[in-house]
Amino acid sequence: MSVLEIKDLHATVETPEGTKEILKGVNLTLRSGETHAIMGPNGSGKSTLAYSLAGHPKYEITSGEVLLDGEDVLEMSVDERAKAGLFLAMQYPVEVPGVTVSNFLRTAKTAVAGEAPKLREWVKDVNSAMEKLRMDPQFAQRNVNEGFSGGEKKRHEILQMELLRPKIAILDETDSGLDVDALRVVSEGVNRVKEESDLGVMLITHYTRILKYIKPDFVHVFVNGRVAEEGGPELAERLEAEGYDRFLTA
Repeated sequence: MSVLEIKDLHATVETPEGTKEILKGVNLTLRSGETHAIMGPNGSGKSTLAYSLAGHPKYEITSGEVLLDGEDVLEMSVDERAKAGLFLAMQYPVEVPGVTVSNFLRTAKTAVAGEAPKLREWVKDVNSAMEKLRMDPQFAQRNVNEGFSGGEKKRHEILQMELLRPKIAILDETDSGLDVDALRVVSEGVNRVKEESDLGVMLITHYTRILKYIKPDFVHVFVNGRVAEEGGPELAERLEAEGYDRFLTA
């Protein structure tokens, strides 16, 4: 079993107005097989948490601890975090001109696993994963995310997750920009990987619609850079009915 421990995490970002503290003491523990939904209004720090955990240079960790299976994540480089088992599905996946999806995926798998997968088995695995996500096999020959629709980009993120098999997956608003069909396919992909590999999932979202497909074990409400309330799936239902006003006016 893997455990991600976030202890009193503080982080800042540079803005035109100066240094701004975004995370103001986040505490959260996520274990293998668990799904934690991180919810909250815009600007509450949800995406900052995701990118801070992944090692984005824009965000500076000023205090606190992040441990993955007892190892200090904050002392790791970005690639070391990936090798240790952290995975980030980005809200806005970037285009990588000149690099095909096929080459990108195999290079990533080689980097994480420490050795190149056997080509015949790898092609079989890629084709199988793409079929499950209802992706045209021709996508493997296209440049990464170049000309992809929003739904295609998100499916590609889940394809990476399915092939890399991380310990902990951080999904940053994976539901944004998806129609109902794409949302269902992407959610099925997340559930499939979780079931097959005991994946721990941190699901960042504004809305409850994805939670109809990916059932959370725990819900954490982010407000002003910290966890304002925690609970089970019933908390998400309450947020759907009441919104975030009661947190913002408290």
